[in-house]
Amino acid sequence: MTHAPRLPLTVGLPMAVASGLAIPVQGRINGALGARLGDGIAAAVVSFSTGLIVMVLVSLLAPRGRAGLARILPALRERRFPPYYALAGGIGAFFVFAQSFTVGLLGIALFTVATVTGQTLSGLLVDRLGIGPAGKKSVTGIRVIGCILTIAAVSWAVSPRFAGGVVGASGASGSAAAGSADPTALLLPIILPVLAGFLMSFQQAMNGTATVHYGTPIAATLVNFIAGTCVLWVAWSVKVAVAGPANPLPGEWWYYLGGPMGCVFIGLGALLVRSLGVLVTGLGMIAGQLLGSLGLDLLVPTPGTVVEAATVLGTLLTLASIVVATLPWPRGAFRR
Repeated sequence: MTHAPRLPLTVGLPMAVASGLAIPVQGRINGALGARLGDGIAAAVVSFSTGLIVMVLVSLLAPRGRAGLARILPALRERRFPPYYALAGGIGAFFVFAQSFTVGLLGIALFTVATVTGQTLSGLLVDRLGIGPAGKKSVTGIRVIGCILTIAAVSWAVSPRFAGGVVGASGASGSAAAGSADPTALLLPIILPVLAGFLMSFQQAMNGTATVHYGTPIAATLVNFIAGTCVLWVAWSVKVAVAGPANPLPGEWWYYLGGPMGCVFIGLGALLVRSLGVLVTGLGMIAGQLLGSLGLDLLVPTPGTVVEAATVLGTLLTLASIVVATLPWPRGAFRR
């Protein structure tokens, strides 16, 4: 086990926000790839596979990568942490499944709110249980308030999209479909993204613990991509057997940047949870995700995109909620 110094909040939190900036860019790229291939699962396979290639190269070429690579099997054989932590990448694959199968029904706005709700709630739980390398963190009133503000802020930021709708895979407006469907029929599509978001905090905690024993987030990220890629290749093989293959792969290079961007935020998340805890790391990434989405809409808008005041103000409120969740608070105050 390594004993690298923990990062101070003033360094770690901006890094979490910066890593979250890559998430909407990756989503834009993978969404375009899925549309080009006509197959969301195939796009996920390409994304995970390219990310795996990048992590293999980094692990072989970087000195810290090679050192971490040499520690993976001994750490697993000696059970320095529960062996199922090595399967954390399967949670990322599940998130992609939830995204592929529910965005067309719910719309991107409701999907985002559902995943953020699950992630913030589980961030509190994971920190309270002490699953991650940062140890146990009490569920104080100020942290609960920060979580509630985050969910409200994200809901506000994406509220213009509820009205505008999102075109799903079927060509219908996602929000319109959500509004016109039987509420009971939407129960499973809503539960899936909530569960996917809920499991993301566990993934970060598992990756962070593995990073401590591997000595580097490079090794933890590599293991993540191995597990996620295997799950997605199996799922895609079943899909091909049932429905046939997707369209041919595109020749443009930028379609293949989604995987390397995934390496960035998975690796940084594994590094930061030891210093910040799972909840604050997740809140920082959520803020980065909203900032990145806002930047894309302003700088590289898709057809029909209009940036409204609610989006800007909701993003600013998300940043404020992180400040609230991380403020120093008198010991024992509002403790649950």
